[in-house]
Amino acid sequence: MRQVFTTGLLWFSAIGCGLLAGIYFAFSTFIMIALGRLDQAAGIAAMNAINVDIVRSLFMPLFLGTTMAGAVLVVMGAMRVGEPGAVSMIVGGGLYVIGMFVVTMVFNVPLNNTLAAVGPLGPEASALWATYLKDWTFWNHVRTVTSAVASALFIAALTS
Repeated sequence: MRQVFTTGLLWFSAIGCGLLAGIYFAFSTFIMIALGRLDQAAGIAAMNAINVDIVRSLFMPLFLGTTMAGAVLVVMGAMRVGEPGAVSMIVGGGLYVIGMFVVTMVFNVPLNNTLAAVGPLGPEASALWATYLKDWTFWNHVRTVTSAVASALFIAALTS
């Protein structure tokens, strides 16, 4: 029974991390670039609309579920040290929780909150928007890479 649970959790985590890596990849490679080409007010309005809608979408259960699954896999891997796949579970889960969830909470969410608090026009908005695009995208690159690597590590754990 324990092996079935572990296998299911690894599959869920591998697929969830892969899906989230794809979402983050889209933002890093073309969505943020497109938003940056819009005039400042339209770009800010569009990003604020995305930030409102994303927390009301199916993204959130996947985001939170994979984070919890990653944390559980760290613990399960630590309890199986020396067994095949344990190191991949520990590293994949730890990397995901830190590189995706913690980065989101410490960097991306505060940037989103600051953007939501500023009006879309004026000198303050102009300076903020330029910095926001650069900083938010940098941290999103981190989320993209760590989500993809975590997915690969969970797949490695499944195949070991």
